[in-house]
Amino acid sequence: MAPTNSAETRTDITVDRATAELAAPVDISVLVPVKDEVASLEQLTDEIARTLDARPADDVAGEAWEVIFVDDGSSDGSWEEILRLSTRDSRIRGLRLRRNFGKSSALAAGFAASTGRVIVTLDGDLQDDPAEIPGMIARLAGPVDLVAGHKANRRDPLGKRLPSKVFNRVTGMVTGLKLHDHNCGLKVARREVFARTPLYGEMHRYFAAISHAQGFRVVEQPVNHRPRQHGHSKFGFERYARGGLDLLTILSLTRYTHRPAHLFGGVGVVMGLAGFGILAYLSALWLFTDQAIGDRPLLILGVLLMLLAMQLISLGLLAEMITNREVSREDPLRYVAEVADPPAGSQPDGAGQPSEDAPATDGVHASTLTTPSGAEPDGTAPAVS
Repeated sequence: MAPTNSAETRTDITVDRATAELAAPVDISVLVPVKDEVASLEQLTDEIARTLDARPADDVAGEAWEVIFVDDGSSDGSWEEILRLSTRDSRIRGLRLRRNFGKSSALAAGFAASTGRVIVTLDGDLQDDPAEIPGMIARLAGPVDLVAGHKANRRDPLGKRLPSKVFNRVTGMVTGLKLHDHNCGLKVARREVFARTPLYGEMHRYFAAISHAQGFRVVEQPVNHRPRQHGHSKFGFERYARGGLDLLTILSLTRYTHRPAHLFGGVGVVMGLAGFGILAYLSALWLFTDQAIGDRPLLILGVLLMLLAMQLISLGLLAEMITNREVSREDPLRYVAEVADPPAGSQPDGAGQPSEDAPATDGVHASTLTTPSGAEPDGTAPAVS
């Protein structure tokens, strides 16, 4: 057998171990997308381990955890460092993407490989403080599905803070979810939130908004934010141009997913009314003043608006038919948060009167359908009893 170098051997071992342990569920999965952060990984790993191993009695006592680093096309040796860390601690796992696909794809890959009932995301540049994780997890004990971090004292340059304020304000207006920091990398959520919320393109920026639109309960919590210690920011102003287009996508996903005819038809009706008004005006000129209208640019505009209106309305109706077909395949219980079941052993008695033999209880008990332990490792909802 031909000899293999140590890097190849360690890669094989890591992949084999990750595959073998994929079915072993844990309580907390920490997802860390990585792009050229080799100098930060060891310190970040140590901080996460200290935080989760501390196990404060009111938060994560006795819970198993894992960290999944997702190397998103790094070129600085980040993958080799991930391999070293995973050899040192079996709770550290790694995924290496074939090239740089973006943060959303990295998070999606990390979630697919995770087994935790609670999912934590944070950036790999040490600016997110792992010490905030237990407090955020504790909030999931209440009627909360996703806790989004808010960098209250943000340690970034002014050129990054000001555009972020505008972005968050506009995103709140469009989506209806008012958060100070939609794009904070530190988030904690129940597993079902990630299972039900698509991650692709640049959609990680709007993860909280999309989750909110699907009926999940989202809250915000101030978190410590630290200055960057190593490397350089991946921030670029070209992201705002892409983010603007993504915001239009979010508008359609959060408000018109199940009624596309209202989106296309609404725009079509406005164009149709404008076109009709223009053509009515020109027709009146031709009928009552005998003026020629055939060479007027306004005539072309009116006809064009009417044609566009018919196309948009037709597109909306076609989208409604496609939506109706897709909705018929969806799980009707996907929006259910809790289920009220009769107490065990109770029997129906006449017209809603309590039975004399029924247990001593008043009303019904509520069983939670969407809980950290209520979702299967693959993210599917449990059966309703």
